[in-house]
Amino acid sequence: MTPFIGPEQLMRETGRPSLVRLGANESAFGPSPRAVAAMAAELDRIWWYGDPESYELREALARKHAVRVDEVLVGAGIDDLMGLVVRAFVAPGAAALTTRGSYPTFNYHVHGYGGRLVFAHYRDDGTLDLDELAAVAARESAAVIYLSNPDNPSGTFIARDEMRRFFDAIPHDAVFLLDEAYADFVEESSLLPIHLEDRIVRTRTFSKAYGLAGARIGYAIATERVIGILQKIRLQYGVNRNAQVGALASLADEPFRRQVVDAVAQAREDYYALARDLGLRSIRSLTNFVCIDLGDAARATAVMNELLTRHGVWIRKPGLPPLDRYVRVSAGTPPMREAFATAFRDVVAAVPSLSA
Repeated sequence: MTPFIGPEQLMRETGRPSLVRLGANESAFGPSPRAVAAMAAELDRIWWYGDPESYELREALARKHAVRVDEVLVGAGIDDLMGLVVRAFVAPGAAALTTRGSYPTFNYHVHGYGGRLVFAHYRDDGTLDLDELAAVAARESAAVIYLSNPDNPSGTFIARDEMRRFFDAIPHDAVFLLDEAYADFVEESSLLPIHLEDRIVRTRTFSKAYGLAGARIGYAIATERVIGILQKIRLQYGVNRNAQVGALASLADEPFRRQVVDAVAQAREDYYALARDLGLRSIRSLTNFVCIDLGDAARATAVMNELLTRHGVWIRKPGLPPLDRYVRVSAGTPPMREAFATAFRDVVAAVPSLSA
């Protein structure tokens, strides 16, 4: 089974030279011009390995989050970092807890390294059931508890007080893996404060608001002890040198990040309005995507497929109930949103007759 079928494969399968690319929650607004210039200036040194310690970038991240350098680890995206956490803390046969239907890469790591997946469930409205997560964690003696906030694939957000209560409620011998890939779209004051204990690892990325998805770079924040454990098993030269350069330059361009955050917020509002116009429900999101409710999984799948084959518009949908009745569309530029809206109106009108 291929976990994620990328747009390149879909173009090969459909014979299309291009797609309206709204399926992977990439930033359609691109990277900071400062990052592009910094990476371009360093290209003639691409024959050098990157600094295996990512030290300058870790220094900048430590300043940003008011922690020490030894409390930051840089990796090839959050996917790389969550694999390290699973390898370090999930022994063969040990339980690793997630919400059924949540971001699946965590599941692949648990399967691959011999852990035992256990699940809580989304509520019908797409929100995470923290009480069930805490109860399952205690019942199954979970070694690692995974949660993304804001959530992928729903886009919902858990406020800091509720997150703090959840953290206090879960077993204190479990590692809480908090995936904050979309945290840059949330005001920092709404997030769980940076609080370092051995039982929490937070991960963030440059793939979303910073527009560096193709560079594959992210970071973890944890205690020096936990970072030291992960340092022992990470791939020493696993981070792209130009990604280090681009990420460092991106951090220095906060106005650009704010500009992207504002553009994404406008895109979300456009998608909410489109859904309302069509009599459809959407989930309020604090990410760079919106989920739109098509009523049932069959119709959502048909809409997704028709958008691709008839209009060349690539979106995705969650795979498991209750969210499998939704389609998920990434925040695009105004022309991309216009293309999606035109195609979506056409397909939503046509799909009931196609599935009758």
